[in-house]
Amino acid sequence: MEPRRDPRGALVRPYAVTRGRTEPSRDIALEAVLSAGFSQAAEARFAGHDKYRIATVCEGRAQSLAEIAAYTRMPLGVTRVLVADMVAEGLLTLHTAAPAEGYEERMNLLGRVLSGLREL
Repeated sequence: MEPRRDPRGALVRPYAVTRGRTEPSRDIALEAVLSAGFSQAAEARFAGHDKYRIATVCEGRAQSLAEIAAYTRMPLGVTRVLVADMVAEGLLTLHTAAPAEGYEERMNLLGRVLSGLREL
């Protein structure tokens, strides 16, 4: 007979993973693109299990913050805090999508694209 398993599984409270922090040290958008090089992933091995998992997901291929949360099956808030820490520690590279200038032009373009999609 198989021993009874705890129905909660290996549940770790999110505040335990982030050491009680709920806000990241820097604001990172859901669509922000992050990557880790081979040396960054190797160094993340010594930063803890969760950070190492994130680094291996980003090693050799860029991932968004939302994708990282999905692939690691961690809550988005926890992922956001850990990723912000990893960027500050140099374990992940944050790639900016576009320069700050030209914001109005991009918003106008996105508005036109949205209107076009609605017409379909």
